[in-house]
Amino acid sequence: MKSKNKYFSLLLLAAFIIFSSCIVLKQKDKPTLFLIGDSTVKNGKGKGDGSLWGWGSFISDFFNNDKINVENDALGGTSSRTFQTNGLWEPILAKIKKGDFVMMQFGHNDSSPLDDTARARGTIKGIGIESRNIYNPIKKKQEVVYTYGWYMRKFISDIKAKGATPIVCSSIPRNPVKDGNVVLVDDSYATWAQEVAKAEKVDFIPLNQLIKDKYANLSAAQVQAYFTEKDHTHTNEAGAKLNASLVAEGVRALKSNPLKSYLK
Repeated sequence: MKSKNKYFSLLLLAAFIIFSSCIVLKQKDKPTLFLIGDSTVKNGKGKGDGSLWGWGSFISDFFNNDKINVENDALGGTSSRTFQTNGLWEPILAKIKKGDFVMMQFGHNDSSPLDDTARARGTIKGIGIESRNIYNPIKKKQEVVYTYGWYMRKFISDIKAKGATPIVCSSIPRNPVKDGNVVLVDDSYATWAQEVAKAEKVDFIPLNQLIKDKYANLSAAQVQAYFTEKDHTHTNEAGAKLNASLVAEGVRALKSNPLKSYLK
């Protein structure tokens, strides 16, 4: 009787291993949508610490997760420059395979100083080929800093080389409520993101404009309700969910990008 029970246990173990292996293989076979960006894509660990949320925490709700994986690799405080120079991009790039998608949203932190002692994360304004040799006080060494467009093109080139599909997203607008009014302004980085995407012939989601179009039809109180009270940049859960829905709307509007086929 003991030998039969042992044999049955071994059969159950073998079946479990085979089943688990099939799940793992199926998971690997699915394409992955990677998200890279700053805290407005993923704040902290993406769990709403301090009631601050990024839209990347909710975008998977709009996709068929049986057919595509969504991996949010954004990190708060990063710019298009420091996401690369601080070693965040390389391990993500190593995971990207043919048929995957990478959606990028940078801009908020690119406007910071190039060589301040707090972050040293800024990029040269624009999308040209200018560069500047600076002393990085954080890393205590010289560094050649390029334009916002240069770093965005580097992402795009790396993604294309892996056989994956890059998608550029313009950054979300900051809180536009001023003195009880909704004051919508143009964003240079949103324009530069679009210009880079056009030049590199990759898809672009005008998230900045999509959100502003939504805000234009709301009262100041309604817009304010989407933002945290801690600063003028970060959204709360409601704001992040709204932005995620508009990202999905932007994906759906893309003419021939296969990512839209994975939407619910």
